[in-house]
Amino acid sequence: MKSDRLLSILLLLQTRGRVPAHELADRLEVSVRTIYRDIEALSASGVPVYTERGRHGGIELLAGFRTDVTGLTADESRALFILAAQGAHAALGLDAALGSALRKVMAALPAPHRPAAEVTSRRILVDATRWKSGPQQAVDLEVLQDAVFTDRRLKLRYRHSGEREPRTYTVDPYGLVAKAGVWYLVADRRGAPRLFRADRVRSARLLDDPVRRRPGVELADVWEVLRRQVEERPEDGIDVTVRVRRERLDMFRRMAAAQLTGLPDEDGEGDWVTARLSYPVLRAVRQLLAFSDQVEILDPPEARAELVRAVRSVTALYRQTSHSDG
Repeated sequence: MKSDRLLSILLLLQTRGRVPAHELADRLEVSVRTIYRDIEALSASGVPVYTERGRHGGIELLAGFRTDVTGLTADESRALFILAAQGAHAALGLDAALGSALRKVMAALPAPHRPAAEVTSRRILVDATRWKSGPQQAVDLEVLQDAVFTDRRLKLRYRHSGEREPRTYTVDPYGLVAKAGVWYLVADRRGAPRLFRADRVRSARLLDDPVRRRPGVELADVWEVLRRQVEERPEDGIDVTVRVRRERLDMFRRMAAAQLTGLPDEDGEGDWVTARLSYPVLRAVRQLLAFSDQVEILDPPEARAELVRAVRSVTALYRQTSHSDG
């Protein structure tokens, strides 16, 4: 609707300052010509908006002009009160600020929408952490936040997975990302995008040097590149076929979700269901020991042999311990 688009333009100009017409057109998925017609409509209705031409030009509101949010629809009001990652606010030290902001938004909402927004905040809860994820290491995001918001470089001491000693890096941060309850620092190192888990940062020091980001590149752009690298990373892995006892299938699907290459076929009869998994290295199939005799590897033979070696190793360890105790 045109009225929604006019409000969106007004709020974008209020929060962003001068914005090029083509950027507004891209954000609102209309033509530049439509944007200029909308600007004329806003001006005719008394909004002090003007256009600056030239290389650094754009559309801008007269300095000091503000508007409120009374144009929110019922669905938009509900959306504001569904907190998609409540733990994120606490980690950033913004719990109190969030509560204050929501109270202000509630006061500014059109009266008919307030009950729906209030009910939404009591009836919808999103918990981003996984079931039984275990105790999480405390993460101190203060210095990382400072670097992100003050546009400064960072010196990190960072311990990679599988390594005992941390390494030292100087990085140019773009921002912080919370994914499935885990915080990541997204940064460039020597001009290349890198991902650092916040709970593996052993120390972080803010440098005096200003950040050196690639021109025109935003946090969302770098995150998309890094996300694809992780999800599409080619691996010389091993494909494994197993059979699972039907009564343990639900547990198996939860615990081995990351390795499943296809959902097990639950149709048919019998006590066993066939499933297929993929592991990055042969040794990783030892994960299946957690299922005891509820899961059996059918193929390949080297995966079965790896589990046999693991069982023999565990047996030898306990025999040795038993003898020493005696």
